[in-house]
Amino acid sequence: MLVATLVSAHGQALVGEALLTRLTRSVPGISRTVVLDGAVAADLFAEAADARKLEADIRTALEGAAIDVIVQPAATRRKALFLADMDSTMIGQECIDELAAFVGLKEHVSAITERAMRGEIDFEPALRERVALLKGVPLSVVGEIIRDRITLTPGGRALVQTMRANGGYTALVSGGFTVFTGPIGQAVGFDEHRSNTLLADDGILNGTVADPILGKQAKLDALIELRARFKLAPEQTMAVGDGANDLAMLGEAGLGAAFRAKPAVAAAADARLDHADLTALLYAQGYTGAEIVRG
Repeated sequence: MLVATLVSAHGQALVGEALLTRLTRSVPGISRTVVLDGAVAADLFAEAADARKLEADIRTALEGAAIDVIVQPAATRRKALFLADMDSTMIGQECIDELAAFVGLKEHVSAITERAMRGEIDFEPALRERVALLKGVPLSVVGEIIRDRITLTPGGRALVQTMRANGGYTALVSGGFTVFTGPIGQAVGFDEHRSNTLLADDGILNGTVADPILGKQAKLDALIELRARFKLAPEQTMAVGDGANDLAMLGEAGLGAAFRAKPAVAAAADARLDHADLTALLYAQGYTGAEIVRG
């Protein structure tokens, strides 16, 4: 049995009774529907073996509506371990780009960041190149950036808090920096955070980052390590990210979700969120609107 979870675009309510009736009639294999949160989210259960085909059939029937579709085996949908990328996933910005703004190099650094996230250049040398450009930036600006420039992605705190309230473990794993993942991880409510360490002399960045660099392999290793620590089966895990350095982690997770992701990442992931906020990953686990921890 497969379950296809439909989630409306952030702030909208598009999954109404009429739509569910139309999908039930037009998509082969759908046997029943379950409303999860008014017209915001609902489940379609199907006696089907091919998740990709079911997803494609539903997307065709949706005719371009701003609704995300997450298809997975119904029996293993509830997750006990959640790993998340930070930049452009749990927050709306790339922290290294915001640091670069203080030395007038945001546009230049952003271009390198974009190429790295698309997988056009290797993450580690790209990170070292960008960090070198930050030499001379005072660490004291980090607090200002977090306060004035960083925005939490809608639904992220609810996602983490709800999973923790139901016994799940959550980890923020970033190719960014501890000076950001510490306070941001705490604000969202993660159990732990892992990222890179910027090196500084007397509170001034010296243009280098501590070894080893946390990138694609380290994110994968974190998932495998935490899965083993909690004695979980692969299908009990979930990860979300947007860039090429998230691909291995997403591929290893029981449910790997691409959030507003680069094309190659969206194509490879189990699910992609193009419209909904991060509460979609709760609905995908079968949580109802009433069960979500908000605030």
